[in-house]
Amino acid sequence: MRFIIAAAAALAAGTPLSAQPAATPVSAQPAPAAAAAPDYGKDAAWLCLPGASDACSRPLGTAALNPNGYGSVGQVVPAKDPPVDCFYVYPTVSRDPGLSSDLSPGPEEAAAALTQLARFGTVCRTFAPLYRQATLASIPRALAGENVQPAFALAYGDVLAAWREFLARRNQGRPFVLIGHSQGSILLSKLVAEEIDGKPISRKMLSAMLLGWTVEVPQGKTVGGTFKATPLCTRSGETGCVITYMSFRADAPPPAGALFGRAPRPGMTAGCTNPAALAGGSAPLDSYWFTMESPRPGGQAIAWSREGAPPTPFLRTEGLVSAACVHDGQAGYLAVTVNADPADARTDTIPGDIYMLGKINPGWGLHRIDVNVAQGDLIRLVEAQTSALGSRRAD
Repeated sequence: MRFIIAAAAALAAGTPLSAQPAATPVSAQPAPAAAAAPDYGKDAAWLCLPGASDACSRPLGTAALNPNGYGSVGQVVPAKDPPVDCFYVYPTVSRDPGLSSDLSPGPEEAAAALTQLARFGTVCRTFAPLYRQATLASIPRALAGENVQPAFALAYGDVLAAWREFLARRNQGRPFVLIGHSQGSILLSKLVAEEIDGKPISRKMLSAMLLGWTVEVPQGKTVGGTFKATPLCTRSGETGCVITYMSFRADAPPPAGALFGRAPRPGMTAGCTNPAALAGGSAPLDSYWFTMESPRPGGQAIAWSREGAPPTPFLRTEGLVSAACVHDGQAGYLAVTVNADPADARTDTIPGDIYMLGKINPGWGLHRIDVNVAQGDLIRLVEAQTSALGSRRAD
């Protein structure tokens, strides 16, 4: 797949491998054999399932962070029986040895589901299959000359099997939203292209949220490129469309050769849909920040408020940052601006940069926070799509 070629080239140019901690160095020992294929008919093959006690069912302690400091505090819990399902594929997080992860979830998989998917439980039932993903270690091994394409084929085969089990026995004909980030978006893009695009099942898809990877569209168009018939979303309440972006600081756009924020093919651009303003333009974002993450090597901890440490694991900020989609030829990205006010009590900076050898790597932008920087807006879009679908059914 294109991912591994681009990632290998990026690493050769000094780009870090992932928003996650550094991969285990390449070992001279033989790689472990791939785990047996998962049986998605069994609940144990899923990281998150409705009604299960898992990373998606935990209450999410959340406090508002306002210009005058910390505000209201609450616990966010899943809705009782929402009318929509969310099918999520997590990003590259596995530190397992070898090219492919096992099916025993570690803290990395749980953290991805907790921070990226669990909050969607207020508007949808949450499904997240475990899968034998291409590990963090697969990238340096590719640079060493090893063929790692089978690892991505294995990962996609698992996601496809989970999807088919989901449709056959778990979804029960409900509308659905696809949510992916990074490797998750790579795999879901292939799934949409092969299993959904232009097919009857597309009528059940509210949206595909494919964040942190390139969805190509012809320059000046909203459809074509990665998908033949599935367009980018351009208005709230539109269904059967794609929400996609790669976030960068507005004053640090993707440079030439960047892994993210650029379409590889001439005549194409990287699709960008601002979840706070699908029709275009700049808008304040509704962000949820995970405050318990340690700073990356070279980075610094965020002082969220002059009032001291956050009272909860998550903070919500409305309008601390604004964003707008920017297109410049093959480049397309979500330009994020911090609305800093040195006179108020809240932070004037945000996390998300990728560091390598103590320096920010500009080619990855704010990849770490692609989901969280606009998570509230993404959830509202699901609400609007659900409402629009209900209205059409009532007519």
